[in-house]
Amino acid sequence: MQSKDIPNLISVLRILLTIPIVWLLFEHEFSYALILFAVAGISDGIDGFLAKRFGWQSHLGGLLDPLADKALLMSSFLVLGGLGLIPVWLVILVIFRDLTIMGGALYYNFSVEELDANPSLISKLNTLLQIVLVLLVVTNAGPFTLPSQLLTWLTWVTGFTTLVSGIAYVWVWTNKARDKGWRG
Repeated sequence: MQSKDIPNLISVLRILLTIPIVWLLFEHEFSYALILFAVAGISDGIDGFLAKRFGWQSHLGGLLDPLADKALLMSSFLVLGGLGLIPVWLVILVIFRDLTIMGGALYYNFSVEELDANPSLISKLNTLLQIVLVLLVVTNAGPFTLPSQLLTWLTWVTGFTTLVSGIAYVWVWTNKARDKGWRG
């Protein structure tokens, strides 16, 4: 393994962390799930920092990083929604947005051109808010009780950024495709 592979390794480890996190959430072991989710969340920032700081970006990393985010966040939202800790409307919105983005990316990649999937600022903010929401919901279910107003506010803000970032992706990719001559 070379140094340039470290960000990809971190992304793979984040994907693998999804399994014990989901299991711990199902088992209501919220304190342990919180620790692993925090490690996964921090690793998301670290792999991106290393890739950019040292020029270790790669095509594989461009696929692994968002895949790790989607695996971790979608599974966490599904489980927390199933446990009644996150509203079902937000779970549906998060899953629908992510499936739309993944499906749209695949369609664009095969129908228009190879997709250069650089996340937008609103998408980065959305991912951060989703991570923070999961961390705080799990914290509230486990070791500490948090003000319900904080969780309600964060739920609505996360829902808003999820909706806006999803619409932004569809808008940008549709316009790029039309500029390339796509008429679908």
